[in-house]
Amino acid sequence: MTVAAPPITKVQNYINGQWRDSSATDWLDVINPATAEIIARTPLSDAQEVTEAIELAAAAYPEWRRTPPEDRIQPLFKLKMLLEEHLDDFGRIITQENGKTFAEAKAEMRRAIENVEVACGIPMMMQGYNLEDVARGIDEIMIRQPLGVVAAITPFNFPGMIPFWFLPYAIACGNTLIVKPSERVPLTMKLAFELLERTGLPKGVVNLVNGGKAAVDTLLDHPKVRAISFVGSTPIAKYVYARAGENGKRAQCQGGAKNHVIVLPDADMQMATQIISDSAFGCAGQRCLAVSVAVTIGEAQRTFRDAIADSAAKLRVGNGLEEGVQMGPVITSQSKARIESLIGAGEKEGAQVLLDGRGPKIPKHESGNFVKPTILDNVPANSELAHTEIFGPVLSLVHANDLDEALAFLESSPFGNQASLFTSSGSAARRFRYEAPAGNIGINIGVAAPMAYFPFSGWKDSFFGIMHGQGRDAIEFYTEKKVVVERWAKEHSRKF
Repeated sequence: MTVAAPPITKVQNYINGQWRDSSATDWLDVINPATAEIIARTPLSDAQEVTEAIELAAAAYPEWRRTPPEDRIQPLFKLKMLLEEHLDDFGRIITQENGKTFAEAKAEMRRAIENVEVACGIPMMMQGYNLEDVARGIDEIMIRQPLGVVAAITPFNFPGMIPFWFLPYAIACGNTLIVKPSERVPLTMKLAFELLERTGLPKGVVNLVNGGKAAVDTLLDHPKVRAISFVGSTPIAKYVYARAGENGKRAQCQGGAKNHVIVLPDADMQMATQIISDSAFGCAGQRCLAVSVAVTIGEAQRTFRDAIADSAAKLRVGNGLEEGVQMGPVITSQSKARIESLIGAGEKEGAQVLLDGRGPKIPKHESGNFVKPTILDNVPANSELAHTEIFGPVLSLVHANDLDEALAFLESSPFGNQASLFTSSGSAARRFRYEAPAGNIGINIGVAAPMAYFPFSGWKDSFFGIMHGQGRDAIEFYTEKKVVVERWAKEHSRKF
């Protein structure tokens, strides 16, 4: 008996409180990276559709802005509970369209929920300040007011977490929002908006528009969009930041990364190996905080090299929904080809392929986009690969003579998203924290991901803007300050 395949989902947009079929002429197949099956089709919405969403969000703004902050956060309390109840559903969807393991997908949504929780504190976080008698009889007040329509353009690697760096803060501050998720992974936000629909948010406060470059450019160019939040590659981050600036919009643009970890010989090698392995190969290396270069000093060159190679070789790679799988595929066949090409380029530049993950055969998933954990030893510090973002499960080993040389190597990188140090020396740790040229710092931590009440920082070519996502930075970004100076003349004719 032949069982018919389930129908392929044609993803809809969510505009002004309604699910709508897109009128797009171009559609993109959403492919399960582990199986190569088409699981959905994403519309590449045109400028007209995006413009309509912007106009309707603008129409919803005046009433939402006048809604008291205490009332604005009530839907977020409901959303937190709905996200908790559907955690497994999100885990399955993220794994199917992104490829990461079920456990990694659920952990991602935990961080999304954390941001919703923090945004529920808006009545306190959005408060301004005042001072009486700045001069005789004159008082001064600073208040925060929302911007209007804002937009978030989010990537494929964290389809659940990253939109929530922005969404709860934007709407709790009184803005209306348009989310443009990656066209490769639209189903996670589809579920999120189905839950948002159940929270009682007024029509037009949150909107979901699927699309590609035309959708992005429309958001960047439309005069009613006041601010843009973006996460993606550095070249596109630069493009978004520049075009937003040309149009007078504020922007926060998270770019790429080439994250370094320095391993000193006094580190707890067993702990360092486990943590760095999780960082380098978790989510198949497709995260902006993944360690991609380990700079080993002295004896750590040998001890860490041997330990990490042994650990990485034991990782079970496969479909993230299968029991016991520790690492899934990369997002597309093009990504797989690019990663394998960069491994070859590193080999040509003089690196030794200590562990080769190219061309693996995964039983029952021969068509999947799999690259197994790869370790390149003795990567020349001045090589092109040492400063190229691979965005895959590849760890490069660079040797340095001392901490001075290691920090100089970090300084030469164009990126500055994360840097970590493994040591048992408090003095070395303090120096590293003080001097390391990155926005997120880990001490004996492999993924220095800030909690939601801290900003997700980033320096150099890893971030363009001033205010980052999450926490107080999000409040600053999604509001503008208004300073009021007041003096009231005495009414001599009246007595009180």
